[in-house]
Amino acid sequence: MRIGRGVAVLLAACSSLPIAAADSGPRGRPLEAQVLDRINEARQHPRAYADALREYRRYFEGDILYLPGDANGVYTREGVAAVDEAIDFLERQAPLPPLDRGDLLALAAQDHADDQGAMGATGHRSGDGAGPGERVRRRGGDIFVGESISYGMADADAVVRQLIVDDGVPGRGHRALLFKGDFRFAGVGCGGHRRYGAMCVVDLAATADGKPALTRWAGSAAPANAPVRARAR
Repeated sequence: MRIGRGVAVLLAACSSLPIAAADSGPRGRPLEAQVLDRINEARQHPRAYADALREYRRYFEGDILYLPGDANGVYTREGVAAVDEAIDFLERQAPLPPLDRGDLLALAAQDHADDQGAMGATGHRSGDGAGPGERVRRRGGDIFVGESISYGMADADAVVRQLIVDDGVPGRGHRALLFKGDFRFAGVGCGGHRRYGAMCVVDLAATADGKPALTRWAGSAAPANAPVRARAR
């Protein structure tokens, strides 16, 4: 995974138990807006989100997650080990500014959700082979974006928890994208999925349109050999 132009995809099914760290957003809002709200709650209040994960942890028996009302349970790859690792990360994570909605990023994210949902496909390549940066560029932006995808979840809390716990994902790439300090904008696109039932795409960038962020030289008389734009890393 390449952060800044990075991608990450999550296939593991976790749960749909609502455990928002600071559940203040109106539930009548579209799913995409709720997902962005929950991401921002986690970014702004990582320790509160860690407390919510401690509550969620109680529903595990070994590697199986038994939610209230679900007698069959859901198998996870790592069980509480992934949850504990996420809690430890959140306890050490400094609060970050909230992400503003990027309209162009949201359009590109929705394009991918619509394309993959109809086909039942997974991954970061559209049916025509386009990647995250290419999709944003088609919408008028640039390629400097990160993308995370959740499959199987139709509840905002479950989507974000799945990305943060990152069960079975080496390097916790989804979480890394959500807590990348350079990112200031995000766009979310969700919809049905032919194979997994639901999916949400989150495209993130340092700018609202995926273009490189301006450096401190921007708008001033920079030396002739000084860079005026820097790639998001």
